[in-house]
Formats: sequence, structure tokens, C-alpha cells
Amino acid sequence: MNKQPNPELIDEDNPEWSEADFSRARPANEVLQEVFPRELADQMLKPRGRPKAEVTKERITIRLSPEVVNAFRATGDGWQTRMDRALKDWLKTHSPA
Repeated sequence: MNKQPNPELIDEDNPEWSEADFSRARPANEVLQEVFPRELADQMLKPRGRPKAEVTKERITIRLSPEVVNAFRATGDGWQTRMDRALKDWLKTHSPA
């Protein structure tokens, strides 16, 4: 494998880091808390995405008849949630044993 960088891909405005650069590097939270007020720095570092649910569902593999799967899929998005609700309703009046 060729270790020499392609001269066409070298960006003089953004050079590759040296060992000295890595040794001086600090975590973003340290730098942000020095530059910004703590509340703003904390907000900038807040995790993104949907918050974790208090009650999570368990991922499993299950084999169902095509008729059942097709009937629920035909109801559109959220069909797995509706299938879960149908099974919960069934449990109210039946024993799985």
C-alpha cells in the first residue's frame, strides 16, 4: 500500500495532524466550558435524538403466518405497534399457558 499522500488531495488550509497536535488536543467539553457560559456549553453538548423510553420493548424473532402479517401490514405504518396492542388485549382474557 502506498503511504505517500496524493498531492492533489493535500489541503494546505487543513493539514494532517502531527503527534504534537494530538498531544495538545483536549475534549470539546473542556474547551466549550472555557469559551461559553456553562449553560450554553451544556446545551451544545446535550445528546441529540429521541430520548430513551422509560419502558423499552424487547427485540425478538417470531414466525407468524403470512395471513396475520399481511393483515397487519395492510393497515399501514405502525402495524407492529397495533399487533403488540392486539396481543396485549388477548392476554387480558386468555392465559398463554
